[in-house]
Amino acid sequence: MPTFSIHFEPEILAHLAKAGLDETIHVTLTLGGEGERPDAAPVLPRGPLAEIMKAGLLDAGTVLTFHQRRANRRGRAVVTADGQLIVDGHSTAFPSPSKAAGAVTGNFINGWTLWHLPDGRTLDELRRALEQRGNE
Repeated sequence: MPTFSIHFEPEILAHLAKAGLDETIHVTLTLGGEGERPDAAPVLPRGPLAEIMKAGLLDAGTVLTFHQRRANRRGRAVVTADGQLIVDGHSTAFPSPSKAAGAVTGNFINGWTLWHLPDGRTLDELRRALEQRGNE
């Protein structure tokens, strides 16, 4: 029977050690051998976030958050390489910011204006920045 081993970079182990009990941590595994990565086709973003990602305005792995004070709700999602959002507490990725936001709030809501990047900008601001680039 083959041996199965998993190697975690020190940064990952440090993140796991700091994680709270209610925090969801997503881990992606890839096949490889002796430090080599297999010759796999690169993952290309698709869907609503694709153009923003292709333009370099949004990267895979970016953590998006929101806080609705009145409803006392918070959301956290991670952008995947293919342009979807993995929302904490959900096992499947969501294809659009609004569907991801709806999964947290339970309502139809504009995810473009709800989700914030770590620097405070919204996805809508990124979308408008991309449109402005196209108009120049």
